[in-house]
Amino acid sequence: QVQLLESGGGLVQPGGSLRLSCTASGNIFSIISMDWYRQAPGKERELVAALARGGSTDYADSVKGRFTISRDNAKYTWYLQMNSLKLEDTAVYYCHATTPRSYWGQGTQVTVSS
Repeated sequence: QVQLLESGGGLVQPGGSLRLSCTASGNIFSIISMDWYRQAPGKERELVAALARGGSTDYADSVKGRFTISRDNAKYTWYLQMNSLKLEDTAVYYCHATTPRSYWGQGTQVTVSS
């Protein structure tokens, strides 16, 4: 079992920045990859950024060059640094771990608004 606890969402103006955190507990050494997804109202959940255990990363085209996924192994915490935020980045953001079982965080709201 893996538990995921997210933090860091909030309200930000267009062009601003936020950093999301996801701290894992439980059977953390079984985690193969950690991802960030988001779901906007009326839309399907989509993959935003992925980080494999070996360090490779992947990003949705819509966030490339603006978002960065990273991890602190000592703290068992993953981060999503979001810069140059746009109105269309507004969504509930979820961290997701694969062990290969699938685990989800509770979600954190990110609102980009002027």
